[in-house]
Amino acid sequence: MENKHTIIPSLSSNSVYLAFLLTLVGGFLDAYTFISRDGVFANAQTANIVLLAINIGTGEWKNCLIYIPPILAFFLGVIVAELFKKSNLRNWLYSYRRTILLLECVVLIIVGLLPGSIPNMVVTVSISFVSSVQISTFNYLDKWSYNSTMTTGNLRTAFQAAYSAIVDKDKEAKERSKKFILIILAFLIGALIGTISTTYLGYISIWIAAAILFVALILYHKDKGYFRKPVKKKGIDF
Repeated sequence: MENKHTIIPSLSSNSVYLAFLLTLVGGFLDAYTFISRDGVFANAQTANIVLLAINIGTGEWKNCLIYIPPILAFFLGVIVAELFKKSNLRNWLYSYRRTILLLECVVLIIVGLLPGSIPNMVVTVSISFVSSVQISTFNYLDKWSYNSTMTTGNLRTAFQAAYSAIVDKDKEAKERSKKFILIILAFLIGALIGTISTTYLGYISIWIAAAILFVALILYHKDKGYFRKPVKKKGIDF
């Protein structure tokens, strides 16, 4: 009998499993910064831009300086992610996406080591950077764009797909809706874990997010799968 291989699924960059892990981290980090860093959502730059505009409009020029660094850190993260995609770096790195995951892990571990006396700005800027490189590198769920660090767009996609699935009997829309609802739940679960762990563990709870990213790093494969060696049992090849 011809040898057959058993394909072991891997976490490709657009895998729903990898998206679930990354979105867990996204929800976790929002809860972490909100609880431990004076009600700041480091992942969402929309709020920073709105607050910047409000302070400009009210003439609170000094307060404007609070919201500019996270925006710049987000911009820096986009640049870093794009540089890692360049062909010369991609040829040097085994997988630029793995390198991004490793970079995220390192930054979050360092943040957990920082004492409470460190200004909140240092932490929020660091997490804004992590959020930026993550969503710039991992931005597809299957063949659909998504966001692992905020959930508004994911909600819209899930509800639009659910409508098409119910009204138009669209099978692809049904699949898309299921996957995006799972991702939304991941964000909710991540925020819940972040809330509980930050409340009881304090600043070092961010290492939980680093651990989740490390799991993603270990499981991630840049190709679709790898093969086990054929196993023979009772004269039959598997």
